[in-house]
Amino acid sequence: MTTNPQTVPTGAGEPADVPLWNIANVLTMLRIAMVPLFAVLLLQGTTTTRVWAAVVFALAAATDKLDGHLARSRGLVTNFGKLADPIADKALVLTALVLLSLDGSLPWWVTIVIIVRELGITVLRFFMKRRAVMAASKGGKLKTTLQVAFIVLLLVPWAELVPTGVADVINVVTQVLVYLTVAVTVITGLDYVAQAARIARAGDGTGTSTSAGAGAGR
Repeated sequence: MTTNPQTVPTGAGEPADVPLWNIANVLTMLRIAMVPLFAVLLLQGTTTTRVWAAVVFALAAATDKLDGHLARSRGLVTNFGKLADPIADKALVLTALVLLSLDGSLPWWVTIVIIVRELGITVLRFFMKRRAVMAASKGGKLKTTLQVAFIVLLLVPWAELVPTGVADVINVVTQVLVYLTVAVTVITGLDYVAQAARIARAGDGTGTSTSAGAGAGR
């Protein structure tokens, strides 16, 4: 039987009995703790604190890759990690977007589009979990990478650190990256909606056999 790579049947791959306090979960909690630190630094409004805010954001974003790798490679996946990891990711990115829009570095429409997509898909995946777990796609990972990249570029006060010509080039690259990120964000969001529709149709088409299978798994 061929399994759809984008979905995993509910109940499959349940985490083993591993300690809650493991390195992967500690890194996740550290990332959550870095969000208010990042916000305080950015709100100071000085060149130095803005650079440090960029450093903190980049380090926090890097822990996302690290804790996920450690959890999978060392068998440290826990229900807490499954819940806390996406919360940490979204708290970091959405906080950065809102603060960048507040200081005029990023148009509000970009922030609103990304927030609606992120929260909307999170809610969708939660409700679809009853039928199947919608795994993150490669497009979703690309979206996250692009978001982190343009946020870091916007956080660094280039005009005060490098020659004007260089700063202008970086600004142009950043703007292009912002629009590319919005496009990928919207496209991957629509892809998740399409996946959910396919799962719903497949579930409706199986009739009583799906219900029986679900009941047996409880």
